[in-house]
Amino acid sequence: MTTTAPNPLRTKRWSLRLDLFEEGDTTKVHATLDTGDNTLEARTTAHRNPLDPPVPEIGDEYAAGRALIDLGHRLLRAGLADAAANDRSAGT
Repeated sequence: MTTTAPNPLRTKRWSLRLDLFEEGDTTKVHATLDTGDNTLEARTTAHRNPLDPPVPEIGDEYAAGRALIDLGHRLLRAGLADAAANDRSAGT
């Protein structure tokens, strides 16, 4: 009877950086995801509705949330492209 050893545990650490810039009623975010193999970036903006009270934390949350969503979409597209490239190279 032959047994195979389990694959060793592999751990990675990805770094996410969010830089927020506030100017008046506008909050801008530059988000960077460093995977060690690749770096993905997103830039987003949130504008306060003139009818809303000025609460900077809300603009931060909206702009950062939008940046994270954008990074998520970019990460999924990168995975799809890598999987497609891997399928093509496996077929040759």
